[in-house]
Amino acid sequence: MTHPFAVENFSTTHIRTIGLSNKLDLLSILPNRPANELFSWVRNNRGIVAWGVNSKENFSGTERFSRAHRWWKEFVDNSYLKDEVKTSGSGPIAFVSFSYSSDDSSVVIVPEIVVGQNAEKTWLTVIGDLDIESIKNELLSSKQQSVKPLNIKWEQGSVSTEVWQENVKDAVKRIANNEIDKVVLARDINAISENEIDIRYVLQNLSATFPECWSFSVDNLVGATPELLIRKSGEEVLSRVLAGTIKRSTNDSDSQIASTLLKSDKDLEEHEFAVTSVATSLALHCTDMKIPTTPRVLKLSNVAHLATDISGTLVDGAPALVLAGSLHPTAAICGTPTGRAKALITELEMMHRNRYTGPVGWINANGDGELGIALRCAEVLENKARLFAGCGIVSGSTPEDELAESNAKFIAMKDALTN
Repeated sequence: MTHPFAVENFSTTHIRTIGLSNKLDLLSILPNRPANELFSWVRNNRGIVAWGVNSKENFSGTERFSRAHRWWKEFVDNSYLKDEVKTSGSGPIAFVSFSYSSDDSSVVIVPEIVVGQNAEKTWLTVIGDLDIESIKNELLSSKQQSVKPLNIKWEQGSVSTEVWQENVKDAVKRIANNEIDKVVLARDINAISENEIDIRYVLQNLSATFPECWSFSVDNLVGATPELLIRKSGEEVLSRVLAGTIKRSTNDSDSQIASTLLKSDKDLEEHEFAVTSVATSLALHCTDMKIPTTPRVLKLSNVAHLATDISGTLVDGAPALVLAGSLHPTAAICGTPTGRAKALITELEMMHRNRYTGPVGWINANGDGELGIALRCAEVLENKARLFAGCGIVSGSTPEDELAESNAKFIAMKDALTN
């Protein structure tokens, strides 16, 4: 149920965190549960996984970020906590997945069982009246096996590739007429499996192929994002901006790929718009900001991106959710100017993004957390998956090149489903 003004009077929730002596393969410990009961935020086998649902609430409207923070704060204020680990991912944890548009539903979920791991520590958190010792023993002794999707068939998405390319051509004309500087246009495709899709299998494949990305799962949305919208740790804030993409080829060396991207006027223009939008939004909350003057190249297995890490020191105490609301939507997933880009997306995309390109990740009791942008992802429901990919359209864009870029971006989820 979606409540635009959702606030709940919580009964006291008991939360306990204990340390674990063994290092774990986080994604391999997820049990066989429905996709809406499995959660992940893992990069290089560090992060958190969780399962079960203790509390859940949906939010919509332009105030969805601030209302979600209020709901979470009330949950934390009504909790009894015993944390023996005391690290950023221990204690009360909620997973969040926000919609691209204020018209669609966003979700905050408090799981029942959380396992976290960083470079120094591994821990177990139980939220609610569950026996933490028996869960610990079962966790350390059981082996979980995921199931591969069978005989996947692919179907056209909301619009055909021909129509999508015409829409790209239309967007380039609008840019040439100075109606807009940049717009991001997305498309979707559908996968149908003969059996129910096991998101554990998808997550394990994504993590193995893209260890430098954050493999995420929240309420049926699963993917691996290379883009960190916001990381808040105390007063330290970091955002990783990606815009400007090239498909990787086995014939090209890393240095050739980097040189091509760094000399591409089209990709550099797209990246500059994205960096400016994030820096402008963060400047309202931060001081001592560090913004590199030139981007670096982030190389993934299927594509390479221009990347810039922007950092700063928080001055107003804004929690991670509020910072995410200030940043969303960035030029990297919407365009510039924002209002015109949003209107053009509504006109040309002809589909609902739902939570694709929305903030996704986790938050803790102190308002800290990590939220990425939901990219390279799919909505999974039983035996069906809806995959998304988007491209930044600027003055130098061509329909053929943008179609090729979107197909390259689909490869991540296609391979994760079919291995």
